[in-house]
Amino acid sequence: MTQPPERRAAVEGTDLTGTTALVTGSTSGIGREAALALGRLGARVVVHGRDEQAGSAAVEDLESVGADALFVRADFADVDDVRALAETVRAETDDLDLLVNNAGGFFREARLTDRGVGYTFHVNHLAPYLLTAELLDHLAPDARIVTTASEAHRGVTLDLDAVTAREGAAGWAAYQRSKLANVQFSAELARRLSARESTVTANSLHPGAIPGSGFTRFLPTPLSQGAKLLNAVPGVTSVRDGAAALVFLAASDRLNGVSGRYFSKQRQAEPSDAARDRTAQQRLWERSAELLEMQEPLASDASPD
Repeated sequence: MTQPPERRAAVEGTDLTGTTALVTGSTSGIGREAALALGRLGARVVVHGRDEQAGSAAVEDLESVGADALFVRADFADVDDVRALAETVRAETDDLDLLVNNAGGFFREARLTDRGVGYTFHVNHLAPYLLTAELLDHLAPDARIVTTASEAHRGVTLDLDAVTAREGAAGWAAYQRSKLANVQFSAELARRLSARESTVTANSLHPGAIPGSGFTRFLPTPLSQGAKLLNAVPGVTSVRDGAAALVFLAASDRLNGVSGRYFSKQRQAEPSDAARDRTAQQRLWERSAELLEMQEPLASDASPD
């Protein structure tokens, strides 16, 4: 039998009893495996997804390992749904120790959400930005915020004037830009939390290229078929390996106090130059609030170093 994610992350001895974790996109793929791992470590887990049946199944599996679990449905393309998710979490939990921003995807169709924003950018970046903002004052003092990014963030820059255009709103380049936004968002969040002398940490990660994660269902047919064949190739990251990367950032004692970093699987890595651009990070933060027509969270008049 293959090793579970918590063992692969070397945190199988960690006791998360008394903690609460929200794992978005946890009805399938690496999110589901990470949620189950956190449940086995003792955490209460809030499961999120769009499919009620898949959510119920994930809750049943968590309960079968002795975990307390709750499913909350939310469509990340819908601002009201994201706010309702946060409201439910606030109502059903005392506080939140782990916020795992994992939900996202690769989308073929070029369309805009009801906010006039490209679907890929909205789902992959604006939704976790909004959810995090809505839950900031519900986080436990030493909470961790983990955001799933990707090595796909490399080789692109982010044009914030173009995120409201239908042209370029889908496909690989749109996915790359959304993943760059994930890395920039996490770094800016960490810096703003630190400026408030908060002990909450924020990090992002690349979980690996995972053919079995369900991600490949969004790819064009030839690429999707080729990716499925990779499941049998030794060395290709498995779903459990990807989940282990999430669990490592969420639960490892080695990450106590570590914030504003980017990890490739379970190792700290250097993100792209564009991802490290502090002016770009600040602009993304401010523009995201504008697109969502909300007050800027953790607002600061300080310029980046």
